[in-house]
Amino acid sequence: MPDRAKILLVDDREENLIALEAILSSLDLVPVRARSGEEALKALLSTEFALILLDVRMPGMDGFETAAHIKRRERTRNIPIIFLTVVDSAPDYAFRGYAAGAVDYLTKPFDPWVLRAKVAVFVELYNMNRRLTEQAALLRERLSGELPNGAGTDQAAVLPELSRRITAVEDELTRVREVVQKNGDSTVSGPLSDLSERVAHLRAGFDALT
Repeated sequence: MPDRAKILLVDDREENLIALEAILSSLDLVPVRARSGEEALKALLSTEFALILLDVRMPGMDGFETAAHIKRRERTRNIPIIFLTVVDSAPDYAFRGYAAGAVDYLTKPFDPWVLRAKVAVFVELYNMNRRLTEQAALLRERLSGELPNGAGTDQAAVLPELSRRITAVEDELTRVREVVQKNGDSTVSGPLSDLSERVAHLRAGFDALT
């Protein structure tokens, strides 16, 4: 069974971290705490995260500076970031958040259902990307290991299994797309488009073999 997706929660206030964990407790994920930008960057060195919930106002390295460091690193630049801040923040905070590479910007107090729904979609996209990577690796492995000469009998045994796996990913992608459209949430349009393109490439490569 694959490891559960990890979410990095970055906030200098203990009560905010507890509240975030409570909101996300019904989702199948592992929350990881960081009490500062420095702690967040350290965690990102050794752990893979599906999403980062990042507070803007923190002593020392604030959320914007933390995000800038994250986006400069090759390993972490593609991790989606949702900024969280209080409602009376400076009017340019939202602009600065998106300029720093955030996919969304929520003000506190935020609707728990909205945050949970957004996190759920990003986690689902992350899990689908992992499964897609596994299917692509399996396809390469089977073709190089079991079909070295394109033997027809081996191909007949392997390709139906791969077809079923790819179809399952395509069906799940369709379901996620319908959920996103129903919620009217445009924040995941970029990652969803990237995933759709990866699925299409994998399908095209598979179809070329059949």
